[in-house]
Amino acid sequence: QVQLVESGGGLVQPGGSLRLSCAVSGTIFGINAMGWYRQAPGKQRELVASIISGGSTNYADSVKGRFTISRDNAKNTVYLQMNSLKPEDTAVYYCNIRTWATNDYWGRGTQVTVSS
Repeated sequence: QVQLVESGGGLVQPGGSLRLSCAVSGTIFGINAMGWYRQAPGKQRELVASIISGGSTNYADSVKGRFTISRDNAKNTVYLQMNSLKPEDTAVYYCNIRTWATNDYWGRGTQVTVSS
């Protein structure tokens, strides 16, 4: 059974940093992309960053230059390094894996709160 488990969220002051991790267990065939989404209260879930099978990355305009997505294939883990955090980055962050067959796998999310 496939499981995605996020960790690393928490409360941080504006300007601070956090690193989110997504540990993947189980076997997923035909991975196309791995990514991080977020959902703030009252808002739709949005893509934050993704990394495709070839290694190319994509970022939302709002996080470019501040967030970095990476993966460790040996550890089956995807990371999101978040620097220069802003209050508007406050949200639940979800890990996602999408296959070539457009199947989506989701974690349960980890809360990130940016506040002084």
